[in-house]
Amino acid sequence: MSNTIQFNATPDLQKQCGMWLESLTVENRLSPHTVTSYARDLTQFLDFLADHYARPPALADMSSLQLADLRAFLAARRHSGAQSRSLNRSVSGLRNFARFLERRDTPVSPAFNLLSVPKTTRSLPRPVARNDALAMIRLALESASAVWVGRRDAALLCLLYGAGLRVSEALQLDVKSLPPTQDRALRILGKGNKERQVPLLPIIRQTLDDYIRAAPFGFAPEDPVFRGIRGGRLSARQTQMMVAGLRRTLGLADTVTPHALRHSFASHLLAAGGDLRTIQELLGHRQLSSTQIYTEVDAQSLRDVYDKVHPRARGS
Repeated sequence: MSNTIQFNATPDLQKQCGMWLESLTVENRLSPHTVTSYARDLTQFLDFLADHYARPPALADMSSLQLADLRAFLAARRHSGAQSRSLNRSVSGLRNFARFLERRDTPVSPAFNLLSVPKTTRSLPRPVARNDALAMIRLALESASAVWVGRRDAALLCLLYGAGLRVSEALQLDVKSLPPTQDRALRILGKGNKERQVPLLPIIRQTLDDYIRAAPFGFAPEDPVFRGIRGGRLSARQTQMMVAGLRRTLGLADTVTPHALRHSFASHLLAAGGDLRTIQELLGHRQLSSTQIYTEVDAQSLRDVYDKVHPRARGS
């Protein structure tokens, strides 16, 4: 990807930018989506410096940058409509790039480490209600243009809701990744190449088997599990469009997305008495704090119910 990006910088800085992006993929093993986001942030930063200096920035400029320069860049991003989450990613990316240069004995301004991270307001995940998730699966089976497509979509939705997979994890599954029928544990390679085992409920395994039997093409071990009309790997965009169509038909909120089904898996499991450590392992979270947010979702649900049934909430 780095070879296709034209950075607004002198050749020496362009070369380092390309090498950095390559290292994020090869050494850090970041996802293509994350690397693309970092590349976009770096492009915006270099465009800002080119305007700031009235010339393309050079590698030597990385050592003379002032804290005020970096703050001015963030202010410009904020003025253009960037939210705190995006600004945090920009700061993280710039610091990573600075460390990359330092490891290659390139002088780097200390301003990169002095730059403060913008405060963010943490928003709670918005899970899909159980009845709505089941209605989506039912509708996928009934409304698809072909029987096998309906079974494919239902199997995919079952994996997201019933096993808590990320969309990318489900779509990256190959046939050889599916466990034998008698083994109900699915091995998932998640973020940071962290492997975890996810139990497959019998109904989920059944939906997968029904889909594979109904599909109009054979499945070799190296073939993707979820395939499009032409046989290629189903894309995240196609999945989003499928869920959007189901959402509109059922009149559900715009927050009902493929990833929201993963939130539903976690929050519903917690509400049913699941412990945080187990849910952390099932989701593939590195930090328990990432899983603890679902305790707030559960508490908020209780407050919503309380507000609806309490006499004062009804105005009596």
